[in-house]
Amino acid sequence: MRNSSAFVVVGLVLIACGSERPLDGEPDSGGDAGGGTGTGDAASGEGDASSSRDAGESKDGATADSGGKDGGSGATILNRFGVGTAVCAVSVAGAVKCWGYNGYAALGLGDTNNRGDDPNEMGQSLSYVALGQGRTARQVVTGSTHSCALLDNAQVKCWGHSDINGGQTGLGEYDRRGDQPGEMGDALPYVNLGTGRTALQLSAGGMHVCAILDDKSLKCWGSNSYGQLGLGNTAARGDAPGEMGDALPTVQLGTGRTVLQVAAGGLSTCVLLDDETMKCWGENGYGQLGRGNVQHRGQSPGEMGDALAAISLGTGRKAVQIGAGNRHTCARLDDGSVKCWGYNLNGILGLGDTNNRGDAPGEMGDALQPVSLGTGRKAVDLRVGFSHSCALLDNGALKCWGYNSQGVLGQGDEQDRGSAPGQMGDALSAVDLGTGRRAMEIGVGYNNTCALLDNTTIKCWGSGNSGALGQGDKTTRGNGPNQMGDNLPVVPVF
Repeated sequence: MRNSSAFVVVGLVLIACGSERPLDGEPDSGGDAGGGTGTGDAASGEGDASSSRDAGESKDGATADSGGKDGGSGATILNRFGVGTAVCAVSVAGAVKCWGYNGYAALGLGDTNNRGDDPNEMGQSLSYVALGQGRTARQVVTGSTHSCALLDNAQVKCWGHSDINGGQTGLGEYDRRGDQPGEMGDALPYVNLGTGRTALQLSAGGMHVCAILDDKSLKCWGSNSYGQLGLGNTAARGDAPGEMGDALPTVQLGTGRTVLQVAAGGLSTCVLLDDETMKCWGENGYGQLGRGNVQHRGQSPGEMGDALAAISLGTGRKAVQIGAGNRHTCARLDDGSVKCWGYNLNGILGLGDTNNRGDAPGEMGDALQPVSLGTGRKAVDLRVGFSHSCALLDNGALKCWGYNSQGVLGQGDEQDRGSAPGQMGDALSAVDLGTGRRAMEIGVGYNNTCALLDNTTIKCWGSGNSGALGQGDKTTRGNGPNQMGDNLPVVPVF
């Protein structure tokens, strides 16, 4: 079996969150950053599922299709993880494999059978996702019921379930793609982004998808119940003919503004703009838009563009990476600190309490304390999941905080971190990935977490119920003693 030379983009089939990095040539003050991906419930569609890295980065020119060979060995820091109850990995050569929950065909394998929860389903037994003859992937993201790939030709393909009043696959229908033979590969249409338009970066929320286009404008499609598409109404896009392409408006972000990063959350969306300011819209019931109130944005005329104010991150502070969870949002700032706001049950914000932030006046800006990561420590990468977050630090350590159901924080227990004083900073232990091992990229989803290690292998922990840990069983890992470190098996992917 070949080694697992792949990255994973965090994105749950239930919900993962988007932690994005700037596009090529744009400012990024510290380390490589990736995307995150999904949070929520597969049945309800609530949550986020995006983990995308820079879609413009290069790799080798190998091509792959269903049954193709992975031409790459070793790993590079690209945008390679899509994690959640479904996990997708992109090899260095651009081939895609997905495993875990497949009830909505998010794995794109022509059926609805889970992969990775029974023996002999991983490694060479796990089929490649057919993207089309000669096509490879630059990025893969996963949502509650769907997955999308940004291809080497800068086009986008999405598969899985597209709900009525959803349309998250962007194909002008409410149906499933990838649950029957013959629906993937060249038979799967490209998402119509508009005349002459191509994509630079993707982010998938619970039931919506956003794409940064080649002119650095933004288009979003899918469910729009809270205005998360940023179009000044609540009408879904992509679930009926005539709603995509030139008919799909770009999101109005302000006069002269363009987009560096996008992070689609559960029912909200955030962007990092070219002036390094951050704007969010959609659901705001817990302050996740950082507006100092609980008023939704983007669902009525006159709420977007110049009328949508930038989020206050503190005096002189700018964002370099953003992430959106189910009902909370985080940003990595230019000084290496991390700030989070929104829903805070279980200590999701990492502030030593369970009080929401951003839902009342005076809680943002300088009043919002950064997450304590340890004495002298800075974050070089950030991933935001359904109800937990992880940061890769400047000393190579990986730390995670928030809701710890089924050991998703990798601490060998199920105790939340960040919900009470004394749990963060130096008291928060780094995740044990094995003797001498460091994480190169991280993927944070609904109830599992994955890491691409410095030896090009992948390890995942948390819930194994649907095979998301890729171990050929349904065993949860990371919630008991002696389950992490050298005792945590590598995921056999490629």
